[in-house]
Amino acid sequence: MVKNANSPRYDRAVEDVGNIVSLEHVNLLVPDQQLATEFYVSTLGLTRDPYMMTGPDIMWVNIGRSQFHLPTRGTQVLRGHIGLVVDHYDLLAQRLKAAPDTLKDSQFSYKIRNDRIDATCPWGNRYRLYPADSRFGPMALGVPYVAFDVPRGKAAAIGRFYNEIIGAPAQVGEFDNAPAALVCAGAGQQLIFRESRGKIPPFDGHHIQIYVADFSGPHERLGEGGLITEESDQHQYRFQTITDPANGEPVFEIEHEVRSLRHPLYARPLVNRNPAQRIMNYQAGQDAVMVG
Repeated sequence: MVKNANSPRYDRAVEDVGNIVSLEHVNLLVPDQQLATEFYVSTLGLTRDPYMMTGPDIMWVNIGRSQFHLPTRGTQVLRGHIGLVVDHYDLLAQRLKAAPDTLKDSQFSYKIRNDRIDATCPWGNRYRLYPADSRFGPMALGVPYVAFDVPRGKAAAIGRFYNEIIGAPAQVGEFDNAPAALVCAGAGQQLIFRESRGKIPPFDGHHIQIYVADFSGPHERLGEGGLITEESDQHQYRFQTITDPANGEPVFEIEHEVRSLRHPLYARPLVNRNPAQRIMNYQAGQDAVMVG
């Protein structure tokens, strides 16, 4: 086929996502499901999954194609913050201002900034809430990134780990005016490891869950380094320690729940409600938010 000299030229590399297909959930222990409901569902406007984990001991909260898993036992605080793109962003400040007194008696707080709203959950987990805009491509509702605070001088080693062990494209750039490993975690999603001058708290066991296309390759490489912590089942395994592939030195801890694309829950459709619906202004047919 003769190529037309006037055909547009595309940078095909920007479409590559690497081995991590999606960042599906963040798991954080909470001690009180009622407070968790008031924060995540009533105030942030997210959606409790109506089909799975509906009892008083755990709830799953949907946001676009991702979730928070919130078992009600103990307390965990992510060392960093989580970015969220929220639907009907213009109404978020109203809900935060109207938060119930039960939240105000906890660590709950918020600050309205020029381009986002920062909010802290009742137990100290930090969120940055954004409107849907060009920063996050076509994402209208979801988790564009999870940002971890890591020790100074460790971003390059973390980038090597994801590149070489997990097969996820990673580069060292900048985030919040500090060096950071920027790891592709699927289309429109990132894991960010930002070097911090502050003291890094001890790891308390919280985890993230990722789906990977090459399931066996990272498993083999992690196994060679003695890093597999759980052989969950045929479709899932876990690891916790990020090491420098150059010397095997431990760099950072965050548990990863790794699932194959054959996992029964892969690409499960998630229900997302329209948080703008109210009794007094109800609009028929507008209960759900459609996520492509």
